[in-house]
Amino acid sequence: MAYATVQDVQDRMARTMTEDEQAICSTLLDDAAVIIDSYNANATLDTKKVVSCRMLVRVMGDGDSSMPVGASQMSMSGLGYSQSYTFGTGTNGEEYLTKLEKKLLGCGDKIGSYSPTEELVVHNA
Repeated sequence: MAYATVQDVQDRMARTMTEDEQAICSTLLDDAAVIIDSYNANATLDTKKVVSCRMLVRVMGDGDSSMPVGASQMSMSGLGYSQSYTFGTGTNGEEYLTKLEKKLLGCGDKIGSYSPTEELVVHNA
């Protein structure tokens, strides 16, 4: 179940999406909901809507990007015909959560650990 609509995303963009982009956006909103719920299914609906829209605006971009999906940096040259890309995670065309979005969902900047063996000691004591 998506937490935002295609119109919600388009309202936050500086352009109008094509029909094909709207269909893609609709599908990606469902994906965004799964990603969001994996971080905090108990977040408020307003928070989930904002995070969904922010994710999709990043993915849909300005419609004019010459960078391939997954590229975080691009460089071009002139007459030497040089072109290079840097690939990583959480970059152009990918659905991901930023630090701010994780914080909005209530799961950013937390330090902790979990040891499954501690649970065994408590139950067997």
